[in-house]
Amino acid sequence: MPEHNTSAPVVAIDGPSGAGKSTVSKTLATAIDAAYLDTGAMYRAATLAVLNAGVDPSQTAQVTKTVKNAKLEFGTTPEDPFTRLDGEDASLAIRGDEVTKAVSAVAGNKAVRKFLIAEQQRIIAEAKKGIVVEGRDIIEVVAPDADVKVYLTADPDARARRRALEFGADETVTKADIARRDGADSKTTKPLEAPDGATVIDSTELPIVEVVAKILALLNNRDIND
Repeated sequence: MPEHNTSAPVVAIDGPSGAGKSTVSKTLATAIDAAYLDTGAMYRAATLAVLNAGVDPSQTAQVTKTVKNAKLEFGTTPEDPFTRLDGEDASLAIRGDEVTKAVSAVAGNKAVRKFLIAEQQRIIAEAKKGIVVEGRDIIEVVAPDADVKVYLTADPDARARRRALEFGADETVTKADIARRDGADSKTTKPLEAPDGATVIDSTELPIVEVVAKILALLNNRDIND
């Protein structure tokens, strides 16, 4: 992994879907004037490229070739973390049902993971003012040398409620979909296990500002419960 600027903090935020990673990460990045990277959006964009090309997500070699040939661009400004595929804005398209159903298969492709993780590590290394990186496998694989490592979790009902509100979806359907994705992703990552060395923050009963305050305390080398 490329070395990052030691004066610019790298914050790794891991955890399951619906725990609040995106909102917390963007809020934190804005607060400390750092870049922001949503690695989940990268896997979703790769999945959209595969679907647009008419490739079956289970076709390993074809999927890898399609992803490597796609022009993927990701904004790292927390106020505008855009996702572009072949020059077109894909920020909404990557959140659609088709992509959601197929993303675990594409993300489970070892060659695709290797390719995107290298890209994630390049972005982290080039972040001049530091960066907040969120997703799955961030702490153990993508940024094991991060200055602050947080595993953000919440109970299943809270996770489903937040994700349903975010996308205007049915809460029961969303809860079932999160459980399906957790199961599928568990073949590749450990979405429901806190990695070694991570500070666990349960956001079930905490507002975003309090979660961010706890992480800021960690950045300032204070106990998060002070």
